[in-house]
Amino acid sequence: MTKNNRFDKRLSRIPSEVLSKIAKIDEIKGRWIGGLQLNPQTLGRLKRSVLVTSTGASTRIEGAKLTDKEIEKLMQGVTTKKFIDRDSQEMQGYYELLHNVFDSWRSIKFSESTVKHFHNQLLTYVEKDQRHRGDYKKTENTVEMFDQNGRSVGIVFEPTKAYLTPKEMQELMDWTAQVLDEKKYHPLLIIGNFLVEFLKIHPFQDGNGRVSRILTNLLLLKEGYIYVPYVSHEKLVEDNKNNYYLALVKTQKTFGKKTENIFPWLSFFLDIMLKQSEMAIKLLQSEDVEKLFSPKQLEVWNYLQKVPEATPLEICRETRIVKPTVVQALNRLVTLKKIERIGMGRGTRYRKL
Repeated sequence: MTKNNRFDKRLSRIPSEVLSKIAKIDEIKGRWIGGLQLNPQTLGRLKRSVLVTSTGASTRIEGAKLTDKEIEKLMQGVTTKKFIDRDSQEMQGYYELLHNVFDSWRSIKFSESTVKHFHNQLLTYVEKDQRHRGDYKKTENTVEMFDQNGRSVGIVFEPTKAYLTPKEMQELMDWTAQVLDEKKYHPLLIIGNFLVEFLKIHPFQDGNGRVSRILTNLLLLKEGYIYVPYVSHEKLVEDNKNNYYLALVKTQKTFGKKTENIFPWLSFFLDIMLKQSEMAIKLLQSEDVEKLFSPKQLEVWNYLQKVPEATPLEICRETRIVKPTVVQALNRLVTLKKIERIGMGRGTRYRKL
């Protein structure tokens, strides 16, 4: 059986519970895209916070020990500090690479050269990995699980042999790019299959888990899950690290057998995606209006708390804010269920709930 047939067969019969999770995720995706958008200042603060959180979580999954606070302090001196210990070196590479993906995902092509480039950038500051960064492994490697202190607690599974890695990576990349372009399966199924197969191949000598999580962010953004930079996927994996490894083992031990079973991994991956989606939508439903609005939009909200009701023109006159900004703020407040709209047309008025 060819690789392509194996991948297609894995995704040919999807349990109803998997489809149900996907439907919930996509419903929330639609609410984010079609609903409110946080103001640029808020988005910027959230993205900066997620960069630190995701960097800390992704490196700790692989055994690093730096806390988020320590990472934040290191990043404050990023232009002058030399990163001399391995945890700091790995953190720096991940932070810069994820920052680039968040900012430039539209122009980044999903390809083998991109995967190798990501690995090269990830290990830019890691002195011991200079010889093999950006290249597929030349010797065999293993997948280990680490405890909270960064100590290895055992080998999880044996990856693809080094001599087979280039061939299997090319097959995986070609199939994934093709079916995403053809929309042959739901993108979350395709991404899930890509990740579990990538981690089974384990194509690089080191850094595979971190590269997989960078690629997760890239692929999700390219498929329209644009809330990804504002809720940390990596942190959710770290918080469920034991289940992460268990799902990988349960799925990957079936690979190469007559009946392959990808559903333990898909279930875990989609649970993480659903939680991430739910956390994202809560940002739009936050009770803390000050975090959701620009200063001028906040003035509209404050004015409506002082009067029984008002028209958009009355709000413009009293606050001296231009009408488009007033209308935008009113629409967002209605969606947030902070105010209600009364009437239609020129007689439309608004009042707080």
